[in-house]
Amino acid sequence: MLRLRPTRLLAIGGIVLVAFLYWKPLHTYLHTKGELQARTADVQALRVEKQRLQTRIAAADTGDQLLREARRLGLVKPNERLFIVRGIDAWRHQKH
Repeated sequence: MLRLRPTRLLAIGGIVLVAFLYWKPLHTYLHTKGELQARTADVQALRVEKQRLQTRIAAADTGDQLLREARRLGLVKPNERLFIVRGIDAWRHQKH
């Protein structure tokens, strides 16, 4: 039968204690590293979207085109009223 001496038992206990004390910080580090990678991917996607939007803004060469895009987004000029008309496609189909 294997007999553990007090010094070996103390050494094993010390190793278990050190492992226990390092487990939580290591787990937190790995979780944080994963979150950082996810956020980095989000930032990259947002940078691409920002570049695409800046390109669209630069392409809006006339005020008319900018006005059409604003209307498409549902924006109105100050002191204007927004009217939403539904069923235009059905009306056009019925008319033809």
